[in-house]
Formats: sequence, structure tokens, C-alpha cells
Amino acid sequence: MYEINDHYYPRLSPLSTGVRCRCPRCGEGRVFHGFLQVRPECSICGLDLSEVNTGDGPAVFIIFIVGLIVVTLAAWVELAYMPPIWVHMVLWIPTILILSLLLLRPFKATLLSIQYVHQAREGRVDD
Repeated sequence: MYEINDHYYPRLSPLSTGVRCRCPRCGEGRVFHGFLQVRPECSICGLDLSEVNTGDGPAVFIIFIVGLIVVTLAAWVELAYMPPIWVHMVLWIPTILILSLLLLRPFKATLLSIQYVHQAREGRVDD
């Protein structure tokens, strides 16, 4: 437990709050409004989320994970059944789109939570 403004907050797992797309401090407020738009602050505890920037990190993780899954399955289908190319296109293009969209929000929220836990900030040069 730690105290902020006379409120006590439990230490939450970044993975738990990220997968649920919840505030990394209180675990209750929603992180997003819209699909990937980060809220300026948590509606429950008031945590300032306006400075958070995950950059391209979530997209890179998604590319690697979805790519590994789809390439493995496509190779297995090709070796086992040898279907025509249009079957691969019908199978894997929707799979890539669906998996990417399903995983993007939780990965972005998880990276946001990790930044909060480790107090990551934009690099600055001290004067």
C-alpha cells in the first residue's frame, strides 16, 4: 500500500491492470476513451495520464506475436494440406486483422502500466 493525497492505493500488477485496460494506480478507472485514445486522467483516482506515451511499442510487440502465430499456422496448413493461395489469403488476412485489433489495447495499457510502475518519464537534460 502507498499513500497519495490521503488515499491509500494497493500495489497492482502492471499485467493485471493492463490486460483489463484499467488505471495502473487504483485498478478501477478506465484507461481509454475510444479505441486507443488515452484519457487525460483517471476518473476514479485522478491519476494524470496526459504525459504517458507508449510510442510504437505496442505495435512492435503485436507484429512479432501475431507474425509468429500466423507464420507458424500458415506453414503447418501448407505442409499438411497444400491448399491454393486463395485459401491462405482467406484464412490469414482476417486472422491477422482480428488478432492485431484484439491485442493492441491490452498491450498499450500494459506498457502504460509498466511506465507508471517504473516512473518512466520523457528524457530531460538537467541544467
